[in-house]
Amino acid sequence: MRHCSVQVRGLLTREELDRYNALMDVGHYLESQTRYDLVYTVQKEIDILILPAIERLKEKSRQRDRDTEAYLAQKNAGLLEDEDDDE
Repeated sequence: MRHCSVQVRGLLTREELDRYNALMDVGHYLESQTRYDLVYTVQKEIDILILPAIERLKEKSRQRDRDTEAYLAQKNAGLLEDEDDDE
């Protein structure tokens, strides 16, 4: 079974996390029974389950990029105003 990243797990809701953990337990049990045909199905369910958290992580990244861009724009505007004051 493949785990998702810590960042993605941190963005799962409580309900999603409980389901994720249950599916991982089932998958590990199936692996111990060498039922890899069923493990594949469980892994696909986990992959579908974590998609909303992956989107939340992407949105956080996009928001951070927008905040950085706004900060740099403010900083550059402030520097230009300071140069005008010196003259």
